[in-house]
Amino acid sequence: MASDRLSVVVTRRLPDPVEQRLGELFNVRLREEDTPMTREELIAAVQEADVLVPTLTDRIDAGLIGQAGERLKLIANYGAGVDHIDVQTARERGVLVSNTPGVSADDTADMAMGLILAVTRRLPEGLAVMQSGNWQGWAPTRLLGGRIAGRRLGILGLGRIGQAVARRAAAFGMEIHYHNRRRLRSEIEDELAATYWESLDQMVARMDVISINCPHTPSTFHLMNARRLKLMKPDAVIVNTSRGEVIDENALTRMLRAGEIAGAGLDVYENGAEVNPRLRDLENVVLLPHMGSATVEGRLEMGEKVILNIKTFDDGHRPPDQVVPAML
Repeated sequence: MASDRLSVVVTRRLPDPVEQRLGELFNVRLREEDTPMTREELIAAVQEADVLVPTLTDRIDAGLIGQAGERLKLIANYGAGVDHIDVQTARERGVLVSNTPGVSADDTADMAMGLILAVTRRLPEGLAVMQSGNWQGWAPTRLLGGRIAGRRLGILGLGRIGQAVARRAAAFGMEIHYHNRRRLRSEIEDELAATYWESLDQMVARMDVISINCPHTPSTFHLMNARRLKLMKPDAVIVNTSRGEVIDENALTRMLRAGEIAGAGLDVYENGAEVNPRLRDLENVVLLPHMGSATVEGRLEMGEKVILNIKTFDDGHRPPDQVVPAML
C-alpha cells in the first residue's frame, strides 16, 4: 500500500527520469522550484520525512538535525561531497548518511583538463575577441599562450578524480606529481608515472600547474593559503574543480591582480555562488558555474545511486554508499 512506502523529501529538482523512478518506489515529495529550500522548509522536511535527499546547496548542520522528527532515518545525499552534512551528529541521532561516490570522477577530470587548457591557451580571451567582432585576422604575436606538454602538474588529492586528471594530463605530455595525506601504493604510482611529494610546500614551489582535487574538510580549509600561494612560480597556474574553501580566494585574487600567479581556472568558490567580484575583471582567470559534474550521464547515475541507497535501506540493509565519521 502507498501508505506503507517510505516518505522521501527531495530538496532540489532532479533529472526527470530520477524523479519518476523515485515516485514509482516511494511516497515522494518533489521540489517544484529549482532553487534551494529555505531553512524553514528544510526544518519542515526533516520533521515529516523518513528519508531526506539533499544536495550540496543544503546545510544539514547539527541544529537542523536536532529538529528532525523521529521518522527521519536516512539522509541520502545527491552528490559525493558531504561537507555540508554534520555526519557525526546524524550518527548520534541514529540517522544514516549516504552519498554517491565515484560517479563524477571522469566528468570532473574532463573539466579540470578543460580549465588547464583554457587558462594556458587563453581560450576565453580568444572567444571574447571573436564575439566582439574586433578580430583583425591572424598575427604571429597575438594571444600567445603556453604549451602544456612537458609542464609539471601538481595534483593536490590523488583520489578517484585526481587519478582521472593524471591519466588525461599524461596523454597531453604533462609530468604528474601529487601530494596526499598518505602516499599511494607503488603500483598506482607506477601506473600513473606519478611522483609523490611529502611536503606540499615543496611541491607547490616547483609545479607549473596546480590542480585542486581534495575534499573540503577542517584540515583542508584554506590549505592553499596566502603563504602557500606565494610559493607558486610567477608563471604557474592553478585550477580548482573540488571545493572552493580549499583556496583562500581573497589571497588568490590579490596575487592574480598583482601578476604573482599567471592564471587560474575556477569551477568552485569559497562562498558558493557569491563569487569575489574582483575575479570577474581579470583576463587571466577562467570562471565556471560549478559545472564539473554537469553531464546528463553523470546526473542520472547519481540519481540511480540515491535510489539504490534508499531501496537497500528500505529492504532492511545498510546502504551501499553509507558515510561514517571515520571516513571523513
